Amino acid sequence: MCGFAGSIGIVNSPKDTIKIVSEMNDAIMHRGPDDFGYWHDSSQEFFVGHRRLSIIDTSSAGHQPMSSSNNRFVIVFNGEIYNHNYLRREIEQETNKCSWIGHSDTETLLEAIQLWGFENTLKKSIGMFAIALWDKKYSKLYLARDRMGEKPLYYGWVKKNSKKFFLFSSELKAITKHPFMEKKIDRDSLCLLLRHNYIPDPYSIYKNIFKLRPGSFTCVSYKSGKVIEKNYWDSIETAIKGTRNKFIEKPLQLTEKLENLLKDSVGLQMESDVPLGAFLSGGIDSSLIVSLMQDQSSKPVKTFTIGFNEDEYNEAVYAKKVAEHLGTSHTELYITPQEAIDVIPKLPYLYCEPFSDSSQIPTFLVSSLARNNVTVSLSGDAGDELFSGYNRYLITNNLWNKLSYVPRPIKGFISKIIKKIPPEKIDKSLRMIPINFKYKNLGDKFHKGGDALSTNSIDELYLRLVSQESNPERFVIDGKEPSTEINNVRGSLSKLQDIERMMLLDSITYLPGDILTKVDRASMGVSLESRVPFLDHRVYEFAWRLPLEMKINKGVTKWILREILKKYVPENLIERPKMGFGVPLHDWIRGPLRDWAENLIDKKRLDEEGYFNSAEVRKVWEDHISGKQNKISVLWSILMFQAWLDTN
Repeated sequence: MCGFAGSIGIVNSPKDTIKIVSEMNDAIMHRGPDDFGYWHDSSQEFFVGHRRLSIIDTSSAGHQPMSSSNNRFVIVFNGEIYNHNYLRREIEQETNKCSWIGHSDTETLLEAIQLWGFENTLKKSIGMFAIALWDKKYSKLYLARDRMGEKPLYYGWVKKNSKKFFLFSSELKAITKHPFMEKKIDRDSLCLLLRHNYIPDPYSIYKNIFKLRPGSFTCVSYKSGKVIEKNYWDSIETAIKGTRNKFIEKPLQLTEKLENLLKDSVGLQMESDVPLGAFLSGGIDSSLIVSLMQDQSSKPVKTFTIGFNEDEYNEAVYAKKVAEHLGTSHTELYITPQEAIDVIPKLPYLYCEPFSDSSQIPTFLVSSLARNNVTVSLSGDAGDELFSGYNRYLITNNLWNKLSYVPRPIKGFISKIIKKIPPEKIDKSLRMIPINFKYKNLGDKFHKGGDALSTNSIDELYLRLVSQESNPERFVIDGKEPSTEINNVRGSLSKLQDIERMMLLDSITYLPGDILTKVDRASMGVSLESRVPFLDHRVYEFAWRLPLEMKINKGVTKWILREILKKYVPENLIERPKMGFGVPLHDWIRGPLRDWAENLIDKKRLDEEGYFNSAEVRKVWEDHISGKQNKISVLWSILMFQAWLDTN
């Protein structure tokens, strides 16, 4: 796991440009504190630097930038190729190669590229990665990102007078160190932030700087100025193909096949030359990953959990029971509200563009806890998207068909009534009813349901459910929300079942844009490598061939994962309502964080900066503070942008 940054184009002199690239890479030192290196093409205007977190082959044989044995290619690489030993054996068989400099996956990649070419090597690779490859022969730069978007990669052109410079890096904070980067805020992207809590690819918070899409690579020719992007793997095409070729085997056979596939994925991702562990929440996904790790380990797996004293946010008690049953070496840490609040000033630097999923706070805390003991940690992320775990899938499954028969005027009338009642009052009223409700924050969920009532189609319902703010343009001055994958691909997904369509949209938007971004920045912020076994592309392809009833079965989500987990953990330890991974921000903003927030969204300040409509922001703020509505989602996005603006 590493980070890199580079440029095409000379600033004043090669010496000056090397200094600039060095400063760019120093900005992401946290991604690679163990080693660094720089290289430039003396015959061209290409410069690149690398920061290394040593995981596989910690010796100097894994140093980057690394040149190929034929001296044609130079590579910088962030991530892991989990099947690199298999690729080595294939290379050895085809070329009779018998000697290697070291045992790093970077060296394997270079040899594979020499033999099979760049695109074919990407197709053969199982892993998470961002790659920059310079081809000396043709003076071309290739950039690539892994299939699901685990590792980030930014790029774009900047200008100075009549000269253009191409910049690329693992994080935006490196690109902003280039002296010709203008750092112009993209107000349209700001609209996207308010809707989603993150900025979807290919956009970034800055104009003319973009995120490379998952599963794609680009070829950049400095001489012609062309940037050609191409998919080497398509998550949508793969999913649709899977639904057209569903498995016909019996559930028991498919459960065994998936278990074996997950075992293989976990086993590959357990390879490490440094200490390794896992995040454990006690939920289905993380418990299954840890179970499969412990099943393949000769010693107790190191597991990590953070807990909160507030019962509705605390999963640590469940994680501890699972850890005790599996016999892991478990570490838990209970966090006070103040310790969580103390993370907030770090967020604008960690997330080098505005990001406002509040679970970024506990994710950073559990990453910090793990880093005290290990350098690599596996997680259970992506189980929800691939095996239908989110509550909104159940809402769709159970309610939409019934709601569709209710006349729109009646639905609109009920929606208005619900939204007029403050969430706190709904919570208090429901607590007086002698029913054991499964979910927390029911007042907020009723308000969300009120929004859903006013929708006319299941696609509109989905967009409403995943939107933190349905009309972001009312907040952003001169902002116009651009089209994203959610809007662009829905037509091509019309033949999928409703829940499958929602799962696929989550997989190509929410998963890379929110979940994987959150985990990457939080873990790499403390120099911890996080790995996601569910995102082995073979697992993704298998999941999309499963009949939907093996994911949601009689109202039970992630049915097939539960069936596998039963072999390792008793049902009573993991059967409970889904909690999520959050903190009580809505209360903190009304209490200990109130002064901090008031300063960031002071009317005079907002008017001077000119990004937000101060009247709209202040109205939402007053509604939240008074308890009339819980508007923490859109408020947190605004506050995170304001805090980021301060830092940048």
